[in-house]
Amino acid sequence: MNKDLESLLSELKTVHADLRLIPTEIIVVSDWVRLKCRYGCENYGKHLGCPPFSPTPQETRAVLSDYRNAVLVRFEAKPDPKLVPKHAMRALSNSMVKMQKTVAELEKAAFLAGCYKAFGMNAMPCAICEICVIEEMHKKDQAVFDLDSVKCKNKEIMRPSMEACGIDVFKTLQNAGYKPHVLKDCKEMVELFGLILLD
Repeated sequence: MNKDLESLLSELKTVHADLRLIPTEIIVVSDWVRLKCRYGCENYGKHLGCPPFSPTPQETRAVLSDYRNAVLVRFEAKPDPKLVPKHAMRALSNSMVKMQKTVAELEKAAFLAGCYKAFGMNAMPCAICEICVIEEMHKKDQAVFDLDSVKCKNKEIMRPSMEACGIDVFKTLQNAGYKPHVLKDCKEMVELFGLILLD
């Protein structure tokens, strides 16, 4: 690791200690990933950081080609033992907000350290607002034709999730030396990962 990256990593660890520097070439983008969002996630179309509003896999591949290095950011979320499976996502919302705010802080810290292209990505749907402005528009039967006219209440913090952009998070984590596994019980410890693109 060169000295600049080493000092950057040390600086980022003052914001959040559980980081791993990776080359962007190990980040896997697959077209099938967004199918899991579109056909299986109740948040599809309800958050600005989710499809169809997030970058497509094709756009993500193009963006990744502009970067050489990234940082994976690991978080642990303790489950609620009284949790019923259908409320698992809601029970993680505090952990998700903490992760999303930390990813924004890390992006800002990398930017201020000279990585002017720094860009963060989260896991799971954005949980910063209780109800996203997109969902509010749907409830009022307002169609979204021009995404740039939609005013996110937390645009400085909100970032798309990796999976929403077509990143195969499981394969990427394996490539980075982690051992992700499918959780079979909602009482298991949950690991959440964010990503900061550097350079």
